[in-house]
Amino acid sequence: MKEEQSSLLLKSSSLFPPPQGVKLSYGTAGFRADASILKSAVYRVGILAALRSLKTQSVVGVMITASHNKVTDNGVKIVDPSGGMLSQEWEPFADQLVNAQTPETLLSGISSIFGAIALDLGILTTPQLHWMVHARNKGMKATEPAYFEQISSSFRCLIDLIPNGTKVNKLDNRVVVDGADGVGGEKLLVLKNMLTDLVIEVRNSGKDGGLLNDGVGADYVQKEKVVPRGFGSNDVGKRCASLDGDADRLVYFSVPSNSSSKIDLVDGDKILSLFALFIKEQLNILTREGNKKSNNNFQAHLGVVQTAYANGASTDYLKQLGLEVIFTPTGVKHLHEKAAQFDIGIYFEANGHGTILFSESFLSWLEARNNELALVSEGSEQQKAALRLLSVSKLINQAVGDALSCLLLVEAILQHMDWSIHKWNELYQDLPSRQLKVKVVDRTAVVTTNAETVAVTPPGIQEAIDAETAKYPRGRCFIRPSGTEDVVRVYAEASTQEAADSLANSVAKLVDQFLGFGSSAQ
Repeated sequence: MKEEQSSLLLKSSSLFPPPQGVKLSYGTAGFRADASILKSAVYRVGILAALRSLKTQSVVGVMITASHNKVTDNGVKIVDPSGGMLSQEWEPFADQLVNAQTPETLLSGISSIFGAIALDLGILTTPQLHWMVHARNKGMKATEPAYFEQISSSFRCLIDLIPNGTKVNKLDNRVVVDGADGVGGEKLLVLKNMLTDLVIEVRNSGKDGGLLNDGVGADYVQKEKVVPRGFGSNDVGKRCASLDGDADRLVYFSVPSNSSSKIDLVDGDKILSLFALFIKEQLNILTREGNKKSNNNFQAHLGVVQTAYANGASTDYLKQLGLEVIFTPTGVKHLHEKAAQFDIGIYFEANGHGTILFSESFLSWLEARNNELALVSEGSEQQKAALRLLSVSKLINQAVGDALSCLLLVEAILQHMDWSIHKWNELYQDLPSRQLKVKVVDRTAVVTTNAETVAVTPPGIQEAIDAETAKYPRGRCFIRPSGTEDVVRVYAEASTQEAADSLANSVAKLVDQFLGFGSSAQ
């Protein structure tokens, strides 16, 4: 049997030879490249997924997506049994498997994949697949209708728990969503029909012939800070949102006037702040003094996780709320891993990718606490707070950032607080910032520490950056090497846009002096 399988694998792998002169590396987006050179990688990731499934004796997922990139720029990645990303321990093996140059080399280390079964779940958002893999391995119903039912019913619970004194203006339960001409827009058309307390208008749903992520989507809106295609002066004052192509990112925006294409952006940092504020409020209600006979002494450890790219004003705001803020290197896998160390961990990147994680021990206590309160004080504010937190844990996709579930949670919280997008956006004022890229001879010459905010090498560069940064009020600046090209990225903040631009340019010159092409001749 093994000989027959080996022969079949040799034959089939020869149909998908790897591209010559190209070496692929597994990262956050899996194997990412132009679609024209990914056939071999897709075939081999199928083998890798089968091996991972057999090794873990669990269901795993495979996703092909352009994500927030142009339609020809694709990635293929594995969803681990937890619903999260592929274990980092398997990434080197993935690289070896995909870059093996001959079928015989490919066979090396693969003893058998007999027993693996492939199930085609059709066209899904990336977060839907993560949710289904997680659900299947938990013994739950893992279908698209089950996904829609869980997030829509959890949203309804949160709406039903809005305090009686809060009056929701019918004009404020409307949101206009840019679907990036991707799969998220198509799925949102299904979800909107399951909701009675929220009116969703979907544009760029992919059904009108628009090109994926072309002048649309969360990445475009967040970086360019202009209206996406299909939005304009008629949308002044409306609450608007953008998904990215595979619906794992979400940002909000409003159109300030009919004389400009510019927008007031509400990015992932503001979404994180809204979530943190709401959850902290519910925890405070739940654990406040009262009903001392109950076993309510569980002190939930709530933490917020950001990267150095988070706007400094957001970090200051979160710390003013009394929250613990932790920084990690750039990359969702780092954020997710750190957030999982809290009873409730919230992470977001400014680009709109993030989620909330609840520990099993906290959820077990919360269920017991809710049952206890239902017996002694049903309908009390404390019990409502417990129910709200339980609803959030079911609405949010704890496997990965999910634009659809995050959209519903944002809308539920805004209705709960009776806030407009403008009031939400006034939580704090972003510090002006600037990002630049500097071409260098060798990006690996830059080694960073302290969540990528301090450059250890080359010697002397961090001291030079610190001296330059000290010249600017509220100045902050760091450099980090790109993960994909020989450039060093510069991020700078300051009290004014002019100052942020000046700081970024000054540090870019320092990088060029230390690492640029001119430096090699020194």
